[in-house]
Order: sequence, then structure tokens, then C-alpha cells
Amino acid sequence: MPVEKDTDAVAADAALGDRHPMLFSGTLVTTGTGRGVVTATGAETQIGRISGMLARVETLTTPLVAQMDLFARWLTVFILIVAGLLLAYGYFIGHMGFAELFMAVVGLSVAAIPEGLPAVLTITLAVGVQAMARRNAIVRRLPAIETLGAVSVICTDKTGTLTRNEMMAARIVTAGSGYEIEGTGYAPEGTIRTDDGNDVAADDPRLAEFARASGLCNDAALKHADTGWQSEGDPMEGALVALAARIARASASDMIGPAEIFDGWTRANAIPFDAAHRYMATLDRDPEGTAHIHVKGGPEAILTLCTNQRTADGESEPLDHSWWHDRVETLAGEGQRVLALATRTAPADQSDLRHADLDGQLTLIGLVGLIDPPRAEAIEAVADCHAAGIRVKMITGDHAATARAIAARIGLRNTDRVLTGNDLETMDDTELAERAVETDIFARTSPEHKLRLVTALQSRGLTVAMTGDGVNDAPALKRADAGIAMGQKGSEATKQAAEIVLADDNFASIAAAVREGRTVYDNIKKVISWTLPTNAGEAMTIVIALFAGMSLPITAVQILWVNLVTAVTLGLALAFEPPEPGTMRRPPRARHAPLLSGTLIWQILFVSTLFIAAVFGVYTYATDKGYPLELAQTMALNMLVVLEIAYLFYIRNLHGASFYWQAVRGTRIIWISVISVTAAQFAITYVPVLNIVFGTRPVPLFDGMLIVGLAAVFLVLIETEKQMRLAFRTQR
Repeated sequence: MPVEKDTDAVAADAALGDRHPMLFSGTLVTTGTGRGVVTATGAETQIGRISGMLARVETLTTPLVAQMDLFARWLTVFILIVAGLLLAYGYFIGHMGFAELFMAVVGLSVAAIPEGLPAVLTITLAVGVQAMARRNAIVRRLPAIETLGAVSVICTDKTGTLTRNEMMAARIVTAGSGYEIEGTGYAPEGTIRTDDGNDVAADDPRLAEFARASGLCNDAALKHADTGWQSEGDPMEGALVALAARIARASASDMIGPAEIFDGWTRANAIPFDAAHRYMATLDRDPEGTAHIHVKGGPEAILTLCTNQRTADGESEPLDHSWWHDRVETLAGEGQRVLALATRTAPADQSDLRHADLDGQLTLIGLVGLIDPPRAEAIEAVADCHAAGIRVKMITGDHAATARAIAARIGLRNTDRVLTGNDLETMDDTELAERAVETDIFARTSPEHKLRLVTALQSRGLTVAMTGDGVNDAPALKRADAGIAMGQKGSEATKQAAEIVLADDNFASIAAAVREGRTVYDNIKKVISWTLPTNAGEAMTIVIALFAGMSLPITAVQILWVNLVTAVTLGLALAFEPPEPGTMRRPPRARHAPLLSGTLIWQILFVSTLFIAAVFGVYTYATDKGYPLELAQTMALNMLVVLEIAYLFYIRNLHGASFYWQAVRGTRIIWISVISVTAAQFAITYVPVLNIVFGTRPVPLFDGMLIVGLAAVFLVLIETEKQMRLAFRTQR
């Protein structure tokens, strides 16, 4: 919206948006002429200061990247130490030859190192990129997906993100009556009701006169495009045309203007709006040729021109100035932009219009309150975020009253408390951190304020997402854990500073992206939770065999087969898992939550122990029955693969039960992976050529059924443990 400028002095500490005498580098003059004094150039201008802040802002690494880097480093060190100790033990104490021992240690390293994990993690993130793109969220940096899923606070702009960025008439006040207007932006359809909830009559004389004043004293028109109704002209005037069309119940066409709404009316003359007098006036003739003057403008300007007010029965009575001033304050306090409408009849032969024709000769029709209405989907999205434990905070350059009114409409919490930019200036970092957590509405903020707020919230251990569209938002977006730029009205500087760009500038897309981010993190956690126990089970099988001085239950080549073919195939299937029920009903994870949680460490120990018991059990069973070593190793290999398949179905539901139809049915990708691995395992077990390559032997049918039965028992055991753990957590 264009902003009026004047030469009246303002306070030295006035907020940036209240510095009316100042013209800022990088903005445009829409109308008028003037002479100015340059007060700053280059880096000292407001846009220059923003550029300087942007250069100084530290970009934070995502939690997942930092945790995976640390985890990979320590896992590598641990595996190298264990491999070195085993090699020394086997060489000096064991009874194996060095070549055989070296191959066993290589097998241990292959088994322990999750070499497929980086590829699977990258693919999981890439799948998330596609899913988020379908939700109108374009990811510019891959790890940002996982960060968005960890967000605990969303700091959002108001205009265009929570609201439609369209002016709409929301309320009409006439002498003794009030009307609520329902509708969507510039769309000419909508319902008008009285304050007591009744629909208005089609021939209500007060509203008919209101429609004529708002529609005829107007230079805008409404046009229907692919994206909906749009205003051609001033947004405020477009809202008044839509109001006139709603009252007059004008038939919708592709273009609606005064001529379409009021057939037969013509304009004879006009006084255009000017900041000097703050109103617009038109001289209009009805189909019978009667002349009418219609005026609209700021309430202060219009009230001084009026001596009468229109009554409920269409008559005139003396104007009650104090009553109307109270109504203006009430509407403004609700965050509405208030306009007054007035009228008078004119001589039939009058052809020109002068300011003198208005002064003290008008009859006030009433007031109209205009707002930038909240997006309906934003209200639902804010509720979803609150249910997910995510606080939504509005940080806007708008006035406090407007911000509070919109916050109440969309369902923000703590709407009775607003901090302005001036309030923030008086706080040190410690006090700001305390107040920022408690407050959800920040008004009249500058770029420095937004950056301080993001930093203050992060200092309290919160993971912060920040939305923005203008250059002034870029520093805060760069500092935030997840910077989200607006794709339609966002500046290039904002998009470059952000990790995610919203294609539709809609807050609902942020909530949908958070859901996708949580799903991606859940799938990453499933991949890790599946990979580490299975690798630990493989590795411990070799370690125990070496310390026991026995032949390896699974050879190094077979371990290589499991890790590079079977494990990667099954682990990759988890990247395509859909969201689990209740994904947006769980609280966000802590900012510094470790990758290896206590639950995951216990799971690694528990599952790897069962793996070892089953593999050694089958191997011992085979050797006791006098089977050849190659057949015993083949049975142990198949036991390991079948356990991994069973564990896959368990790990698909980290937060719920695995034994119900939806879980058992799985997804198309899961069954493709399982069938592929099963077919490959049958091939190396029963195809003679592959028997030679992998040192395997065909497994008898009964022994194969025994292996499948043991895997079923394994699945029941781990699922029982999970349900006991979830029940204990719920009770606690």
C-alpha cells in the first residue's frame, strides 16, 4: 500500500514505519512531487544497514548435519580400535592364519560400518524435497527439510502470509445500526448481517445509499482472473466496489465496476483524492437526471464537512460528533482501516464540483471498516501448529492494534500482550529472551528487531522458523534455523537468504511443510534405527566367533553381500514411508536432542543380542546335525536376512503398533524391496553358479521354515517390548 509522506516532525525514537518525513532508498514514489535533503548514503541508508547485517549474520548448521558428522567420526574411531584389537588378539593368541584373520577383520569392518547410510539419508531427504514441492514449499538446501520438522517456534509476517493481502470491507456503522460483512477478499459475493445476526433486506435504504456512495465515488474495478478476483486500481477502492456489488447483489461477470453495478448512473465531475484534503468527491447523475454528490475519505476530514447524519428511516438529523468519534475509535481499535461516506443532492444543472460545495453541506451516511482478512486455511494451520506443540509468533511492521485484531482472528495465543519495536529497544538480551518466549505478537518492528528476536528465541534452546518477503527480513531469515521466503511477493535478497521458498505465500503451506519435515526426520530415524542394530548384530557375530576361536558363521563375502545389496535395498524402502498417525500431535524434539538417544541405544543392544542369538542358534543347530560348514553358514546368512526383513516391518511404526492391517499391508515400495531381497536371497542359495561365488549351499525346506518361524518369534518379542515401553511412557 502506498504511504503518505509529510514534513511534520516525529519523535527521535519513532519506529521505522512511523518516520513519515523520511523517504527511503530502494522505495518508489507513486504520486506527487517534492524536494528532499539527503541524510544518508550507501551503507548508512536503511537498505545499506540491512546489507551489513546480512553479511555479519552467522549461518547455523542444521542439527542433523552436526549430529551425523559427530556420529560418523566417533563410529569410525570405535570400529578402527575394535578391528585393531581383534587383529592383534587373533595374531598373538588365536589359532587362525594371518590371511584368514585379516579377511575376518575386514568382514567385521564391512559389517559394522553403515556404508549405505549416507546414500539412503540423501535419498530420504530428496524424497522429502519432492513431497514438499507438492505442498508448494521449494527447498533450496537439502538438510533444511529435517530442520523444518524440528521447528518449535514459527515467526511469521502478517500481510500476505497469515492474511490474504487483499482489502475487504468487514463492518458498516450507520446511525443506530451496525452490519457485519462476510466474504472473501475482492469477490463480489458475500452475506451482510445486522449485529443481531439477521440477514438484511434486499431493499434496505441505508445500505442502498451506502452502496451508491462506495461504488460511484470510486475509480477502481474488479476483474476475475485465474487466481480469483483482483482489484484494478487502489486496493481500498477495490474493496468498496466489492462491497457495493454485495449490497446491490450485482450479477458477477469478468469485470465489475460502477457502471455494471449502477446502470444508468453517470459521473459529471470529480475531485480526486489528495493528501491535502484527505477525501474524494464525485458529482453523479441518476437515470432520472437528478444530481448527487458522493464523498469518501478519512473520518476526521469527512466529519468536519458534515452537519447532518442519515437516520434509520432515511431522514436527516443533526450530526452527533462525539458518538461518531467513539465509533471510529472502536473500529480502529479492532485493527480496521476506517473510511467515512457522505452525500448530498445538488442542483440539476450543476456541472462542476468544488470544495466549497462540500463544506458544511454533507449528510453523513456512515463508516466502513476495512481489513486485510485472515486466510481461512491459515486459521486451521495455526491450530495444527498449536496441536503439534509449535508456538506461532507474529512479527510485523504494522500497528499494534491491527496486529492484535488479526492475531485474535487467526487464533494466536496471548493476544492481549503486544511488544512494539520501541519496547524491544529498551530491553537487554536477557530480558528480551524471557519476554520473547511469553509474547506472540510483535508490532512496529525493524530488521534489527527481527534479528534480535530470532537470536533470543534460539538462546532458549528453541528451533526457529522465520518467514519474510522484503529485504528487511533477509538477516533474520539467514539467522533462523529454517528461513522461509515468499515466492510470489518475496524479494530476491530474501529468497537467497532462505532455505525454503513458498510458492503460494501461504502460512498453511508452512504447516504442511512442517508435517513433511517431521515425516522425513521420522524416516531418517527409522533408517538409522534399522541400520545400526542390524550392523551391530552382524559385527558382534564375527567378534564372538573370533574370540571363541570358531569358524565364522557368515563369511566376509557373505557379509559384503548383506551390507551392499540386502541392507541398502531394505533400508532404502524406509525413505518412502508415509507419515505415521499423530505426526502433528507430537511435541517438537529438543534442539540439542542427541541422535543416539537412550531408547535407540537400548534398541541397538536388545535387537543385536536377539540377532546374535538367532544366528548362532541356527549355526549351532546346523553343525550339531552334521551339516557341512558351507550349509551351516548359508543357514546363518539366511537367518540374518530374514531377521532384517522382519525388523523392517517392526521399524516402520516407531510410534504405534506393527500388528494391524495397515501396517502389515505396508506400501508398494516396501513390498518391492522385500520381494527383491527375497528373490536375490533365493538366487544365491539355490542357483549353482552363485553357490560357487558366495560359498553357499541349498537349504532344506524344513530348515527354511524353521528360519522363518524364528523370525516370526523375533518380531513378536521386539513388538512386545515396544508396546511395553510405549505404555510405560504414556503412564508416566
